[in-house]
Amino acid sequence: MEWVEPPKLPSLLLPNAPNLPIPILEVPTADLPSYKPLVVPPNTLRPPPGIEGINSDPESEEEEDSNTNTNTNTSSTTTKPNIPPEAQIIQVPFTDIEVPMPTTTIMTTAATTAFISVGATLAATSLFKYLVMLMKPIFKQAWNKMTKKAGSSSSSSSSGQPDS
Repeated sequence: MEWVEPPKLPSLLLPNAPNLPIPILEVPTADLPSYKPLVVPPNTLRPPPGIEGINSDPESEEEEDSNTNTNTNTSSTTTKPNIPPEAQIIQVPFTDIEVPMPTTTIMTTAATTAFISVGATLAATSLFKYLVMLMKPIFKQAWNKMTKKAGSSSSSSSSGQPDS
């Protein structure tokens, strides 16, 4: 067996790539957000007993005491919401809570509406399930007949001609 030299294919010689210096990149920096916290002392802040504060004027302390006493009295009394005159007030047992209740006619209307809507929903659901049970065999039989008919007509028409 003789060895045959492989065929010589035409080739194209490209020049070498130029030598470029490595780029010097700076390390990225970011400006971090910052804020100066706002310190707000509570309005009831007082020094412990026996320690005098910076502004310890006895007159200003008495004025503050009288202001805080009037503020606590107004905040401790709760205002009752506006209750219509036809509403009934019911006392919750074992508590000091009073709850307003709508009138008897409003409660009767709401209860009747709820009863009718729940009853209609349950009746419609059971009727729908019964109809599905009756119609499912009919639909299944009709579907099988349609697919059988479509399958036989498509097979007879395609058997005479080759697929393209």
